[in-house]
Amino acid sequence: MREDDRLRLAVIIGSTRDGRFGPTVAGWFTARARRRGDLDVDLIDLAETGLPQTLNDQDEPAPAEVAALAPRLAAADAFVVVTPEYNRSFPAPLKTAIDWYYEEWQAKPVAFVAYGRDSGGLYAVDQLRQVFTELHAVTIRDAVTLPRYWDLFAPDGSWPKATAECNTAVRTTLDRLAWWARALRDARARSPYVT
Repeated sequence: MREDDRLRLAVIIGSTRDGRFGPTVAGWFTARARRRGDLDVDLIDLAETGLPQTLNDQDEPAPAEVAALAPRLAAADAFVVVTPEYNRSFPAPLKTAIDWYYEEWQAKPVAFVAYGRDSGGLYAVDQLRQVFTELHAVTIRDAVTLPRYWDLFAPDGSWPKATAECNTAVRTTLDRLAWWARALRDARARSPYVT
């Protein structure tokens, strides 16, 4: 595959808590994504970005940390948000990170990898779909959800088990995300997106 045909995928770890499971999930997911020949993966850990938790007025210049992350998001053809579910929602630092940007999300597909208790993060995903729709992003129907993710450890301590359903879900999600990423990248090249 030619270099210019490859898709740029930004995978965002949405949890910033101490002891979080997000890096484990994101590591597994990005390893699977990197096996494909059509994706260049950029792993963005919100715990490492230093984004301010308080948004400034629209007329004020963006803080340095916000400006530093903007080109990575703008360069992405597609996004995957890795999020836990806290109290039937997603983490506040993830919402703040989303709200710092606008044009970077527009006319690009977003998929979700969520983990949590019995719902596997579906409540968080449902709310994130609404947020990204408002930002003119296209959310992918398919998602990877990990209910009771702690049950997916193999006896040797590896995660997830080879027989876990998420191993199939990740293929479907990446296939659909790649299709939308190409379609929307081609559309943006033909005609810039207007809000």
